[in-house]
Amino acid sequence: MNSLGFSKLPKDTRVVVAMSGGVDSSVVASLLHEEGYDVVGVTLQLYDHGLALEKKGACCAGQDIYDAQMVAQARGFPHYVLNYENKFSDAVMEDFADSYLKGETPIPCVRCNQSVKFRDLLAVARDLNADCMATGHYIRRVVNPVTGKAELHRAVDTGKDQSYFLFATTQDQLDYLRFPLGGWGKDVTRQHAERLGLITAAKPDSQDICFVPNGDYAKVVKRMRPESVRPGEIVHVDGRVLGRHDGVVGYTVGQRKGIGVGGGHTENNAPLYVVKVDAEKAQVVVGPREALACDIVSLKDCNWLMDSDQTSVTVKLRSVSQPIPATLDRANNRLLLSVPQFGVSPGQAAVCYGGDRVLGGGWIAGTAQSSLPQAAE
Repeated sequence: MNSLGFSKLPKDTRVVVAMSGGVDSSVVASLLHEEGYDVVGVTLQLYDHGLALEKKGACCAGQDIYDAQMVAQARGFPHYVLNYENKFSDAVMEDFADSYLKGETPIPCVRCNQSVKFRDLLAVARDLNADCMATGHYIRRVVNPVTGKAELHRAVDTGKDQSYFLFATTQDQLDYLRFPLGGWGKDVTRQHAERLGLITAAKPDSQDICFVPNGDYAKVVKRMRPESVRPGEIVHVDGRVLGRHDGVVGYTVGQRKGIGVGGGHTENNAPLYVVKVDAEKAQVVVGPREALACDIVSLKDCNWLMDSDQTSVTVKLRSVSQPIPATLDRANNRLLLSVPQFGVSPGQAAVCYGGDRVLGGGWIAGTAQSSLPQAAE
């Protein structure tokens, strides 16, 4: 059994590596090639180079495509660039803009993994007669010794763990995918990159959405959807009109700063938060922090990686949050939180765990309050 789980020699095992042009996927491809595997690197061009030049550190465009090509050339394995601009625009960018117009806060990286990378690119890997496809994600694929099924587990390095962004991975995709970096931290990856002399060894990580220059998502949405510039009212939860806004796209649930409402509207001048974004009415609803609390989270478009009807789970409601205890009600596609949470926004993902194992999750469709004896900090 080789290191990728196949009963044959590495040289007889073809693996397609999804190369974004960053250090992680460069190391994956180079190490597998060093180990003797039949490596084929593939990079997807996802959007136009002009946009990429506005944003340093973006993936899958401009400089990143060049870097991936240079790594493959230096290490001696074939590399291909596929133009997926139209697919990326339809599946990710259009969905991103539409989601904001609905008053949601989308996560385009999840959509990209769900559609372009783990659906379309995986199909290309199969067409190339690859035994599997490997990526540079920090997450672990563990084969259960009892069931023989592949499971998705959090990375050893919890600070780099990317399981939240991969909850939509299906069982069929997981059977075909490999994640060689899940068992170590970024420091080890960079050590290998330096040892191998890779051009990407010191390349910084991309921190923002790849197609959003300088993090200004509102500018991108307004360019794609001019109709999003629709003025409306800023309304307090008690019904008072406190001001006006230039478009709901500039607001997200839980937001405190930059709302556009001055002081003097609350007792003791307590801060106001965005409680709801009503795109249909072009209203931004604001209120005190306690108005954000919820303990019921409704889900849609769920993907589950478990066969059991497990109900006791932990759940992440934001990529940067820690998992919290919850009860999963799969029959009604909802989560009952053990401790109320603040600022849970539609459009984000709710990812469920059983220990370190990713059980699946869904997109947050809405939130509600039942009885809230105490609020989460």
